[in-house]
Amino acid sequence: MDPDAISMSAALAKISARVRSVQACERLPIRECLGRVNNETVLSPLSIPPSANSAMDGYAIAVDSLATAQVTEFEETGSAFAGVPFTGCCAPGQCVRIMTGALIPDGTDAVIMQEQTEITASGKIRIDSNHRVGENIRQAGEDIQQGDNVIDAGVRINPADIGVLASLGIGRLQVKRKPTVAFFSTGDELVSIGEALEAGKIYDSNRYSLYSLLSRMPVDIIDLGVVPDEPDSMRDLLEKVTIQADLIISTGGVSVGEADFIERVLEQIGEIDFNKVAIKPGRPLTMAQINDTIFMGLPGNPVAVMVTFSQFVIPAIQILSGAELKRPVLFRAKANDKMRKRPGRDEFQRGIASQDENGDWQVRKTGKQGSGILTSMSRANCFIVLDTENAGVEPGDEVNIQLFDWSW
Repeated sequence: MDPDAISMSAALAKISARVRSVQACERLPIRECLGRVNNETVLSPLSIPPSANSAMDGYAIAVDSLATAQVTEFEETGSAFAGVPFTGCCAPGQCVRIMTGALIPDGTDAVIMQEQTEITASGKIRIDSNHRVGENIRQAGEDIQQGDNVIDAGVRINPADIGVLASLGIGRLQVKRKPTVAFFSTGDELVSIGEALEAGKIYDSNRYSLYSLLSRMPVDIIDLGVVPDEPDSMRDLLEKVTIQADLIISTGGVSVGEADFIERVLEQIGEIDFNKVAIKPGRPLTMAQINDTIFMGLPGNPVAVMVTFSQFVIPAIQILSGAELKRPVLFRAKANDKMRKRPGRDEFQRGIASQDENGDWQVRKTGKQGSGILTSMSRANCFIVLDTENAGVEPGDEVNIQLFDWSW
């Protein structure tokens, strides 16, 4: 174990302390706000429902008209439909045929669902005495009262929020602007798709993984391509990109190899917060600040890129976007496989989780767990999260799993 590596919790604390939300906002049509972070407290301009209405198809009556412990016959005096209310007043002994969503007629205080009524040969409506005031009625303001706080600032807007806004007649919302995230790969061995694969070269998969991950986020993306392992080019690029980007992500070049120049460059132009974290895979992870831009240098191994993105980059983007840092939900599952681990660091093994016939979670490994085996991510649907104190897992032991959800 590396004594210079900080714990995962310490790294997250440094991210929380360093990263700041973007400040600029824009007011957009609500259909364009899905996934964006709300910047204003939304107060309801009206009550929902605005008036009492029926929750069922049936008959509106006054409960006082019901005879005690026997059936009462009512005369139907009219009909009420959603959008076409009954305009008269329902007198004692009368009822109004009513449809779901229709306003409750004057003189009535309950709706009897049609399945609980009988129609006589003469057209009277027979209703028993087992009913109460307010039955099957949605009261005015039952969901939202005028002036209620319906959406807080800092909330990432979801489809239900869009529906609530529309129900209130609110067509536009002020949201935080999208953070701009730039990313690049380093390594003279990397070539892009479409180029010839010469001896000693490999295709760059990390940029494609990162682009796909970032595409699920509320961010604007700048793909900087593959940057040569050359200090001056690296420094010039980073200084230039800080003008555009709120966050810069690199893959590779943050270890201790002779061609790993990023830390050397960061010492010249930025302020480094940490460069090693006690996790596996993903130990050589760097966070720094260059001018007003956050830099996160991820390892070069493909699995380590996806692990560190999920555990550290997503929290940074949450804060940049104006939302609160939100940690992933963990589930307990029974392990089907033996898993080796030494205490002293957090590990993220790749697993396939499922539920048995009783609804209990179980998990098995995807196979070999090397940080360069990207198929271990492709086949997985979760991380098996082994905390720093864990000293190994036997079949049947319970472990924590984190189901993949790359959209936060």
